Amino acid sequence: MEGVYERRLLKQRKNQTKRPFVLAAVMLAMFMGAIEATIVSTAMPDIVADLGGFSLYSWVFSAYLLMNSVTVLIYGKLSDLFGRKPILIFGIVIFLIGSILCGIATSMEMLIIFRLIQGFGAGAVTPIATTIVGDIYTMEERAKIQGYLASVWGISAIMGPALGGLLVQFVSWRYVFWINIPLGLLAIAGLWFFLHETVEKKKRQIDYIGAALMTVVVSALMIVLVQGGTNWSWLSPQALSLLSISLIAFMMFIWQEKRFSEPVMPLSIWRERSILIANIASLITGIMLIGISSFLPTFVQGVMEQSPMVAGFTLTTMSIGWPIASTISGRMMIKYGYRGTSIIGGILLILGSSMFVLLTPQLGPLWAALSSFFFGFGMGLTSTAFIVSIQSGVSWEQRGIATAANMFMRNLGNTVGAALLGGILNSQLYRYINKQEETKDYSIDSINLLLNETERNELSQAVRHILQEGLTLSLHTVYYVVLVMSIISFILVFMLPKKKAETNSMVKE
Repeated sequence: MEGVYERRLLKQRKNQTKRPFVLAAVMLAMFMGAIEATIVSTAMPDIVADLGGFSLYSWVFSAYLLMNSVTVLIYGKLSDLFGRKPILIFGIVIFLIGSILCGIATSMEMLIIFRLIQGFGAGAVTPIATTIVGDIYTMEERAKIQGYLASVWGISAIMGPALGGLLVQFVSWRYVFWINIPLGLLAIAGLWFFLHETVEKKKRQIDYIGAALMTVVVSALMIVLVQGGTNWSWLSPQALSLLSISLIAFMMFIWQEKRFSEPVMPLSIWRERSILIANIASLITGIMLIGISSFLPTFVQGVMEQSPMVAGFTLTTMSIGWPIASTISGRMMIKYGYRGTSIIGGILLILGSSMFVLLTPQLGPLWAALSSFFFGFGMGLTSTAFIVSIQSGVSWEQRGIATAANMFMRNLGNTVGAALLGGILNSQLYRYINKQEETKDYSIDSINLLLNETERNELSQAVRHILQEGLTLSLHTVYYVVLVMSIISFILVFMLPKKKAETNSMVKE
């Protein structure tokens, strides 16, 4: 297998793949997808004010997440069959079409449909961009370059809200979507002219049935996770029906993959211990990540009574720690191996989670920011080690689907975490508020009053104290769950194989 791969890379050299330009194109594509989340969040109040349909607010995000999660594994397999370049360009084109349509939407229903199209294209961007880095860089270089890719998310986290605010205030919310067009076109140009692949030409068998079944499995599960506990009861006929459909489709999917010659998800990659452990750990860290990023600003604004800017800063430190850790993880993997690097990352995740458990209003936003930084640093070390380990454990022909599977597991973790931790938070808050005499007439939605300085000041001292105390206790329950998850993730890391990153598995340009 190594010989075939080496020959492919030598041919690629002759075709003069310009790695710096390809990397720039890949980073542009990833930036386009990364900034979409933060920039749209900033513009949503104006979008709702213009289009109406506040009840559909969450579906603007859920539609994008749903289609992204559904397609990520399918794109990963297609890139293994037909090459990274055509599939990534196809994904970017679909994303841009969706962006143009989102910008001309005249109702919330139209916007949600167009966000589905956007998400359909976005599913190709991150996994295939990450896979391209695995293809064109050596093992030694790969982790360092993954740090550059991670920095894209950090930059987008900082730039997105500011850019979104400027566009909404001085131009129109529609440009929040249209700003993707020049970025996407530049990315396509860079890939078109500078990435040269050698894909073995043979008749391909596409697993249409497997792809369709996977779409049903993921779609049904994601809809339940998004709607369950909010718009539907977990035991409602809708939720139970969709869970049953997802389970039946999953069993049919396993049967199909076992019998098909080129399955959309080769079950063999899950037999590789490093891949199995890394994917389970990524699912858990996905749950942890959504627990911190979703609820920390609420604590800083509602309990510490700080401004939205300060609340944003406490999360931004995570976006700073992550790319720094990803960048230095390359040297660490050469010295300590995947397992050693992941163990250090796991210790930092436990440290960060423990600091969140100890977080009190008196410790202030600086403690929250420091906790966030350590958490981000741990995420940077573990996630980069997982990706490099996975890409090193499979051949070129399976690298796309293996990388996509890891991305999918983290996406799934985010969705599960949002439902699980959101449910824990709401149930704890409901119990606490209803136990107090002063707040018997208040609901969970009353927490919104804490997030607005004017409305917060209008509350009586007793009510404000109870709501803040209830929010503090409820969020600490969430942070205890995150801490338990970090310990489970740490235990899993010890099950990774003991081997150092090899530096001679690829031909240097």
